[in-house]
Amino acid sequence: MTDDATGQAALDWVIRQRDPAFADWEPFADWLAADPAHAQAYHELAALDGDLERLPAAPVAPGHRVNRRLWLGGALAASLAVVAGIGVLRHAPDDKQRIETAMGETRTVALADGSRIAINGGTAILLDKADPRRATLERGQALFHVVHRDDAPFRVSVGAAQLVDIGTVFDVTRTDEGTVVAVSEGAVIYNPASSKVRIDAGRRLVADDASGQLVLSAVSPAAVGGWQAGQLVYDGLPLRDVAAEVERTTGVRIRVNPGAAGILFRGAFQTGGDEARMVEDLAGLSGTRATREARGWTLSR
Repeated sequence: MTDDATGQAALDWVIRQRDPAFADWEPFADWLAADPAHAQAYHELAALDGDLERLPAAPVAPGHRVNRRLWLGGALAASLAVVAGIGVLRHAPDDKQRIETAMGETRTVALADGSRIAINGGTAILLDKADPRRATLERGQALFHVVHRDDAPFRVSVGAAQLVDIGTVFDVTRTDEGTVVAVSEGAVIYNPASSKVRIDAGRRLVADDASGQLVLSAVSPAAVGGWQAGQLVYDGLPLRDVAAEVERTTGVRIRVNPGAAGILFRGAFQTGGDEARMVEDLAGLSGTRATREARGWTLSR
């Protein structure tokens, strides 16, 4: 949902950009990147501004001048209620609790049954108020510490799949391409009604949405959920996925050029401390070159 402060800030950017002399593109890019809600509010108001621009001019009484900034500001400000209404539609139903984090923001949620969920940045998750043994990961990354119960297994919906715990600590990542599940304790069953793939401790499953392919591989149990402590360890993960996890964890925007996206990354590094040092470490370990840009970094061969 668009709050008042975000809406007013978006309105100010839209109005300022009507000025042909506007030159604050770098601060504007930083503001957009700071929170996904900023981009949503800005683009909705910018689209409305375009619609207003195409309307016929309102009649003006003789002897009066219309202040374009005030007129546009008034029209767009009135529209904030409409934008907020759009945001309300994204709220969870009454029986669900929706939790969203911005890039670089982490949260830990304690459930009524004693389980807990650590939520990484850039994540949206739905919790069932009536059933603390059920969650839905819409996007992003979460680490589940589950109190096991034979009579009521913990279930996670992710994409079109279901995960069922077997006394478990496991990390789930959901992206536009698919789902990754890594287990550090116990085991998880992936789609128990169909695929029935068991993921034991020290194993990782990559499920590709496009091909439907499921690939199991080894992972260090100690590395699962390492993002919580700022210690990221990888053994053969594509660089694009590594960069995405770094961005979720730190909020630092890292783009990987297509030519480097598939590099299998092996190494460990800390996400805390100096941003430039962290990115240079990532580049050095992956054999790529890091370039600083207005909205973050780019890794390329």
